[in-house]
Amino acid sequence: LFAALVGTAPAQDTLAARIAHTDPSKYRDSKSVHGGAPGGLSYMGLFGNKTLETSLIFLHRGVIPPGGGIGHHFHHQMEEMFVIFDNEAQFTIDGRTAVLKGPAGAPCKMGHSHGIYNHTDRPTQWMNIAVGSVRGRYDAEDLGDDRIGVTIDPKPVFTHMRLDPALLRPVTALHGGKGTARYRRALRPEMFRTNWGYVDHLILPPDTSVGLHRHDAMEEFYYVIKGRGRVTVDKETVEIGPGDAVPIRLREAHGFFNHTREDLEMMIVGITLEKGKFDVTEQ
Repeated sequence: LFAALVGTAPAQDTLAARIAHTDPSKYRDSKSVHGGAPGGLSYMGLFGNKTLETSLIFLHRGVIPPGGGIGHHFHHQMEEMFVIFDNEAQFTIDGRTAVLKGPAGAPCKMGHSHGIYNHTDRPTQWMNIAVGSVRGRYDAEDLGDDRIGVTIDPKPVFTHMRLDPALLRPVTALHGGKGTARYRRALRPEMFRTNWGYVDHLILPPDTSVGLHRHDAMEEFYYVIKGRGRVTVDKETVEIGPGDAVPIRLREAHGFFNHTREDLEMMIVGITLEKGKFDVTEQ
């Protein structure tokens, strides 16, 4: 089923049309994903492999119910990352399993194996991001391992990230914006083998902004974790809120403004045209 949703993408005529909105009423049930736990998961595709010009394959958003998950499997031509926004889950990388408490995530490098299992009695809000070594090419090799009842390490021995606001640091006038944002690079470029560039964590307090800037050699998407605000891309400005995913294509001038009384919290994923080549031009 994952492969079936790879090619989906929203209409891209206007900014409002191509922003994807998380909608649980559109989630699709999928059982024993990659040979995983029978509880499966429910999810929808936010982006497909035609959303960006770089090598993003998909962005999925959903929920893993108690006793659900994704079985142990490999990707030989792509990288994937599971993210949880609440609760906790058992993450497996290369056969080693540890519990991560949300919000958190663990990338799986190309050619390595991973899986996830919700061992709790509560649903876990989940996201899946995939970036390929070749644009649009999806692959998977299942191992027939549902990850139920495996040995749990007391501490993870694999790369992982925490989306913890306490870890953020103040940045004044981010890209020429207004006020002081709170920012952190949660995953660095060297943590990936594909053109996946980074994962950033950003909070814009009320009445602060990220100034207009563009990238000529890379693309991004912004996912709203909490709060509301406005995004400007070139000459268009629209409102965004929780669960919205905003694709930023090559050479598009973009900025964000929090016009509300609550923090605007976002996760940012960057993907380059050529590995290791990053650029930014402030407008």
